[in-house]
Amino acid sequence: MENRSSYILVVLLAIVFASCNGQKEKKKLPIMGRTEIDGTDTVHHTIADFKFVDQDSNWVSTETFKDKIYVADFFFTSCPTICPVMKAQMLRVYDSIQNKPDVLILSHTIDPKHDTVAVLKEFADRLGVESSKWHFVTGEKDDIYKIGQTSYMVSASEDPAEPGGYIHSGAFILVDKERRVRGLYDGTKPDQVDRLINDIDVLLQEYEK
Repeated sequence: MENRSSYILVVLLAIVFASCNGQKEKKKLPIMGRTEIDGTDTVHHTIADFKFVDQDSNWVSTETFKDKIYVADFFFTSCPTICPVMKAQMLRVYDSIQNKPDVLILSHTIDPKHDTVAVLKEFADRLGVESSKWHFVTGEKDDIYKIGQTSYMVSASEDPAEPGGYIHSGAFILVDKERRVRGLYDGTKPDQVDRLINDIDVLLQEYEK
């Protein structure tokens, strides 16, 4: 009887230990981009300050995304290649975050000459999305290209040799509440977008108290 009780105790302790250990090993997303050492602190790459105009003619800035997780991408409304696929996949992300108030989407046009506020508004309306969750923004061309290349670490530029006259990455970029890049995903591949949708939940768990 004593041996049986000892065995049960050992099993219970093992279960408790495994449970605690599983909590400690909860999945955590990497922090991407360059890092610098400042004394004993590690300083991570962050998204630079920005200020653009969205489809409702409202200013959208870093303040808009304060204490928010967001997914960013780059596109243009007349894109004849990957953009339609990207938007279909981003709609999946949009649907998945409807009940997640801390998560937004930010899409930058790389053709601000054509993609005026009115054009972006019509584009968003055709998709049937709300600007409170998904901002389509325009601004100075150089500012958009710069933030794409230096902050989000993706390509965005004019290229007459490319269909539509522009070249841009098909990446979806996951950004945390500290403006750090936590994931890059191919927005043309459903399995990559599946991973993004899952990683949004993983990232949200990091902020759970």
